[in-house]
Amino acid sequence: MSQDGAQGRYAGGSVAGGRYQLRDLLGEGGMASVYLAYDTALDRQVAIKTLHSELGREQSFRERFRREAQAVAKLSHTNIVSVFDTGEDTLDGNLMPYIVMEYVEGRPLGSELADDVRQFGAMPADKALKVTGDVLAALDASHEMGLVHRDIKPGNVMVTRRGVVKVMDFGIARAMQSGVTSMTQTGMVVGTPQYLSPEQALGRGVDARSDLYSVGIMLFQLLTGRLPFDADSPLAIAYAHVQEEAVAPSTINRSVTPAMDALVARALKKNPNERFPNASAMREECARVAAAGQSVAPLIISGAGPANSGSGVGSAVFPPLDQSAPAPQGVQTPYQPGAYGPATPAPAAAPAPHYGYPTPAAYQPAPGTPTPPPYSLAPQPAPAGGGSGKRNMPLIVGAVTVALLAIGGLVTALSLKGDDSGDDAGGGAESSASAEAAEEGDYKGPERYRTIKATKCSDAPEGYNDPSKVQAPSFVYKDILSVKECADTMGWKIEERPKASAQWGDGIVVSQFPLADTEISEDNASFILEVSTGYPE
Repeated sequence: MSQDGAQGRYAGGSVAGGRYQLRDLLGEGGMASVYLAYDTALDRQVAIKTLHSELGREQSFRERFRREAQAVAKLSHTNIVSVFDTGEDTLDGNLMPYIVMEYVEGRPLGSELADDVRQFGAMPADKALKVTGDVLAALDASHEMGLVHRDIKPGNVMVTRRGVVKVMDFGIARAMQSGVTSMTQTGMVVGTPQYLSPEQALGRGVDARSDLYSVGIMLFQLLTGRLPFDADSPLAIAYAHVQEEAVAPSTINRSVTPAMDALVARALKKNPNERFPNASAMREECARVAAAGQSVAPLIISGAGPANSGSGVGSAVFPPLDQSAPAPQGVQTPYQPGAYGPATPAPAAAPAPHYGYPTPAAYQPAPGTPTPPPYSLAPQPAPAGGGSGKRNMPLIVGAVTVALLAIGGLVTALSLKGDDSGDDAGGGAESSASAEAAEEGDYKGPERYRTIKATKCSDAPEGYNDPSKVQAPSFVYKDILSVKECADTMGWKIEERPKASAQWGDGIVVSQFPLADTEISEDNASFILEVSTGYPE
């Protein structure tokens, strides 16, 4: 098996001693293929997901996948795709781990959204809140069992012909994140870039609140027809999650109310402690906002917000777990306000304040759930406004934020003044001259004093979860020559990409991938670095 579509040839075969007969290939992604199959023992249709051979060859991954499939099988919930069975079989000499799931007669949420975007410009708010509430109901059930999804996105949410929302792919998302496969040895961040939480983008441990961030991204997309963060590379998208503030949905869709803006803003807080404490609390707020009423169709502002979704970048670099075949386009009926009703009623609880949410208590995982490393991001100041100006905040502010995130608060503002090495007096004079050049919009020369010690690479601390790996050092805002010397001590590869910027001098690294603190292979790591040219854009 491979990622080039070869798994489709297994249609017509069978697994589990002939019990499950593989029929049509429903979809294929970078990690797995999904078949429509027939269960001969129970006389029913099922969906079977088969992993690609590069994953199935690793015993540790297969064992983790089996345990996760067992955990998901215990989740009995209307909004979760049921798992019936799991096992391994051999087809054409290839070991094939598989899971047998409920066959959902419907289509992905992304297809539903695409239809609404074509007809209305975005998904009607009452429908968006109903869908989001159902997704949160599924996550509430999984979180209670200590199972974090890690890859919530429209492609992993199905909508049946009767409008029932089904969340799928818990097992693969969790197993891939466990770090037991060789695929994680180069600092690969598991998940789809456009929906990653800041802590996922930094390669840190996650808990249930990471899923809530992804739900917030998805709700923003449903309400506006667009993603809040768009860029031309996964690296830039990851940095946007870490350091940029999303615009308010109402700046794109005028029919979005202030209460909906507040709901999305809280879900997208960079600090997990400032988000909703759990899925149940966010679901209750969705129900409250929906009950407040929303009776007009979307009113999209032409040219507002990100112009492109960036989904092509995500599919190419971080392939989705599965891609269902495009659903046939049917006849669309006119939108009728209130047709979808309020979100699924939640248990009675004291209503959350409409504005000015207090900081919630830290999320408490289920008993036995591994505790992730502490999150070091200090609470962020409230944004002055929801407009697109936040996306153009001075790079120096974003730099300090990312530095604090990337190395757990150990780097202070002094590191931006060359505390690793160099002559303070000489650096001050060069910085002053460069600042004057930048004010005039001219070329800004090198800032060689911004160096990184070689020991930052040779003595990099071991990984959080895997002692055989190390944590990537922070190369950002360091001179490229010193960065290369540091990387050379370990034989790491560096790929430079020029970046027009007069904010920083010629040769200063302005972004890196893998990000700082990400677990990487000690022997053969590779980095992509964006390096300032010293010229304005």
